[in-house]
Amino acid sequence: MTLPLVIIVSPALADANNGNWQTAWRWSRLLAGHYRTRIVKAWQPDEHPGAVALLALHARRSAASIAAWAQAQPGRGLAVVLTGTDLYRDIHEEVSARRSLALAQRLVVLQDQGPQALPAGYRGKTRVIFQSTTARRPLEKTGRHLRAVMVGHLREEKSPQTLFEAARLLRERHDIHIDHIGEALDPVLGQQARATMAACPHYRWLGGLAHEATRRHIQRAHLLIHASRMEGGAHVLMEAVCSGTPVLASRIPGNVGMLGADYPAYFPWGDAAALAELLQACRADMGQASSRIAGLQAKCRLRAPLFAPAAERAALLALLQDLT
Repeated sequence: MTLPLVIIVSPALADANNGNWQTAWRWSRLLAGHYRTRIVKAWQPDEHPGAVALLALHARRSAASIAAWAQAQPGRGLAVVLTGTDLYRDIHEEVSARRSLALAQRLVVLQDQGPQALPAGYRGKTRVIFQSTTARRPLEKTGRHLRAVMVGHLREEKSPQTLFEAARLLRERHDIHIDHIGEALDPVLGQQARATMAACPHYRWLGGLAHEATRRHIQRAHLLIHASRMEGGAHVLMEAVCSGTPVLASRIPGNVGMLGADYPAYFPWGDAAALAELLQACRADMGQASSRIAGLQAKCRLRAPLFAPAAERAALLALLQDLT
């Protein structure tokens, strides 16, 4: 018996090595055995005939594929997965993104603050599906210094300037090391990263790394820094949580929706001084049984079951049952 076909539209494919691609690829694996899948950058009505559903990542960037499916298969089989730029910018500014909301039978958000960003009339057809990752054994960390890592391509939404400023504030602290992973999608931010590296001996910009290498860096770090201005549900947060590496995060809805409202290590978005203070506080009692880092690890362990692959698979299958 031939399994039904599901199309996953992702505006970014493998060469982009970003969150959209990671989501599309992981969903194709989670659905194996229940559905056949095809990941495409765009969908046209004459492609992949017989597909029973289309899962479109990004309301604005996939708007043409969403409209084409809605015209070819009106009222059936269409889910739109909303990114951070969708939720917190594009649906308020772009007609094409708002039209995608209206055309979809289901909307998917990737963290539990997401529905509140939508117009009230769309919340009833919205599902929260937390993304998942494999758990990794927490590694022993050095006590000689604190190592923090920030992961994200250098672009305005990720707020790398906050990290640059914090590194400069900490340049005299030889016991706090910062690694920064991500390609310079904005060349000006790449220049700023290089200037920060020249001025701050314990800040290293490592450029873009393969996914597995990035996960190893997260495992080895004492802390992950996540300074973003807007997020739909960042992969790197769950990868850190499921590696036993706690997070220092900007207090924005996308981060609160992943880590929980009571998580005790947020800093105001864009506040480099507050980030530097958190890093110093974590360093101050590092290694003690009741240290701040140990407390954050305990909070992350409570959150980790949300990001289990079995939970994501069950939510995806329930979504497709609704759609088909």
